[in-house]
Amino acid sequence: MCCATSPERPDPDTTSDTVLGGRLRLRQPRKGHRVGHDAMLLAALAPEHTRHLVDLGAGVGSAGLAVLVRQPAARGVLVEIDPALAALADENVQDNGLGDRCTVVTGDVRTLCRPIGPPNPAPGAADLVLTNPPFNARASHQTSPDPQRATAHMAEDETLADWGLAAYRCLAPGGMLGLILRPEDLGALLDMLRGRFGAAQLLPVHPAPHAPAVRLLVRAIKGRRTPPVLLPGLILADSAGRPTPEAEAVLRDGTALMPQR
Repeated sequence: MCCATSPERPDPDTTSDTVLGGRLRLRQPRKGHRVGHDAMLLAALAPEHTRHLVDLGAGVGSAGLAVLVRQPAARGVLVEIDPALAALADENVQDNGLGDRCTVVTGDVRTLCRPIGPPNPAPGAADLVLTNPPFNARASHQTSPDPQRATAHMAEDETLADWGLAAYRCLAPGGMLGLILRPEDLGALLDMLRGRFGAAQLLPVHPAPHAPAVRLLVRAIKGRRTPPVLLPGLILADSAGRPTPEAEAVLRDGTALMPQR
């Protein structure tokens, strides 16, 4: 439902896959952290008429590029700390004909919009920041032996707060933060939003009917003080394991999620 593998170039370490019903082609590592539902769900948080987005921890660029494919007037900056993944993200930008609208920055999210950081993205310039921050606390989960997967999924105690602060610096007043988390990170999320973001919309994602949520999609607005709301959940598959029409619309067709407040 999410990805389809295409004929490959002579590179044994990567594959060429398509998402969004073939509209977006992604070169990605054959092993380790690979593009899945999370990236397309995250991209679906982008409101219509996005002008300037920043994708924090972009990996090979899947979420940010999915937004740019859907919104031809948008521009983007993809930020990734791993040089190998950043190189693949840049390749994906070019392969999808988005080089005039998208820049890849290799760097640490925590240095963005600070004197020690890169000049791009500029402080307060984005109207949308998307991020899938590392979400597994090291104390309670075994670290993956694959270094890229470990970097993508393992977080220090302050990681979410650091990434939220970086997003705050990148966003213009009234700009939107979109992120995807595990439901058990709700407490840390609310702490991160407090005093910086409001009008939060929380959308649980369930693998099947009556199953506990496995992800939490969140949108929040910089500078707002409106209390958060919990929306009806998105169910990915029916009781027979078939993708629901709602999930297909998001993962294959690129339909946006959530009304804007």
